Amino acid sequence: MGFDLQDLRRRIGAHGPVVRVVIAAIRGSSPREVGAAMLVWDDGQSGTIGGGALEHEAAEAARAQLATGRMRQQTTRALGPDLGQCCGGSVTLWSEIYRAEDLDSLDDEVILRALRTDTDEPPLALRRKLALARSQGQRPDPQLADGWLLEPVHHPETPLWIWGAGHVGRALVDVLSPMPDLDITWVDTGPERFPSDIPATVTAVPVAEPAALVPHAPENAQHLVLTYSHALDLALCHALLLRGFAFAGVIGSATKWARFRSRLADLGHRPEQIARLTCPIGDPALGKHPQMIAVGVAAELLRLGATDELKKDRRA
Repeated sequence: MGFDLQDLRRRIGAHGPVVRVVIAAIRGSSPREVGAAMLVWDDGQSGTIGGGALEHEAAEAARAQLATGRMRQQTTRALGPDLGQCCGGSVTLWSEIYRAEDLDSLDDEVILRALRTDTDEPPLALRRKLALARSQGQRPDPQLADGWLLEPVHHPETPLWIWGAGHVGRALVDVLSPMPDLDITWVDTGPERFPSDIPATVTAVPVAEPAALVPHAPENAQHLVLTYSHALDLALCHALLLRGFAFAGVIGSATKWARFRSRLADLGHRPEQIARLTCPIGDPALGKHPQMIAVGVAAELLRLGATDELKKDRRA
């Protein structure tokens, strides 16, 4: 988790001043983790701190905060006795008003601020975390100490390229675009192929020859190939095998994949290289409806990400 500065800019641009409510600390169990946040404005909100009575009460308090103009406030609620929730822990919330003029002063990597105005020196532990973040790029976890809150700015870490804006491509974007760690690039052969309501977090790229764009994708990108053309799908698979990738999945049947393996071999790719491609994508048990395919693919990517994180933890 982290401070989503881009989303904050978008919401302020659309709605004016907003309150950002973040879980700053927890004791015991909680519906969300430290760093989970929501944005609240006069007649709406986005994001979630776990739903239920906690979120409802926090949203009402945030609107009252907008009315009074109190810039920052910190509250701690026991989820059981105070709110009747079953989690059994307590949650400390940090609520802060942001306006357009506040955005330029925010750091692009780590944001550290104080609840009180009578202190200008953060605790030593947070100063050390801030120094390590700036000098060595060590991303700190969100944390609260002595009335100071430190949060890393969120930057999507996983580049995902979706090739094709048909029914399945659109379903995938609907399912995957809310996931905060995905930096989605969406490619098809012309602007008319895309819907009119592309999520703000998705970069749409119309290009006449999509395969020519493959060398510009990061080598650690994940790819989902599902265009309207088998010939284009094959050209993309060929280009991806030449480029390299973290994951590449292709929509299709067993028959299509058998033909692709033969044609990719004719293009000079070895069997072990071709085997890096995943086809078909999704979970056949869920069905062939576009949203069913999208749910299966999303689960596959989430499992892949969880496996990668587990490997990182074991190496650490």
